[in-house]
Amino acid sequence: MHRLGIKEEDIEENFIRSSGPGGQNVNKVSSCVSLRHRPTGVHIKCQRFRSQGRNRLWARYLLLEAIKKRNKDLLEKKIQGIEKLRRQTRKRSQPAKEKMLSEKRTHGEKKRQRQSIPFHRLSEM
Repeated sequence: MHRLGIKEEDIEENFIRSSGPGGQNVNKVSSCVSLRHRPTGVHIKCQRFRSQGRNRLWARYLLLEAIKKRNKDLLEKKIQGIEKLRRQTRKRSQPAKEKMLSEKRTHGEKKRQRQSIPFHRLSEM
């Protein structure tokens, strides 16, 4: 938790009754643990074990993993944005530039051929 910069005060912990198999223990004891990290909004619910203590430990582990994944995804998204901007603003290579200009010329020529002939030029023919 210290490595990720997560403080114990930032974690909101609730205990709720589990559901599913477990018999009378499930109905009597609030062994399901719900954790929410306030700054990031990450929410984890754990009811893997019948024991509340083990669920608390496992929920903390799952919360840390979820926050790590979120941080990693945000970093990757930021890097992708930087890379996209770099690709958009880089100079073109000389062959790419020449190819683009030749394509522009041929496209312009096609458009000129599509133009209608003015009436005064028809009388000259």
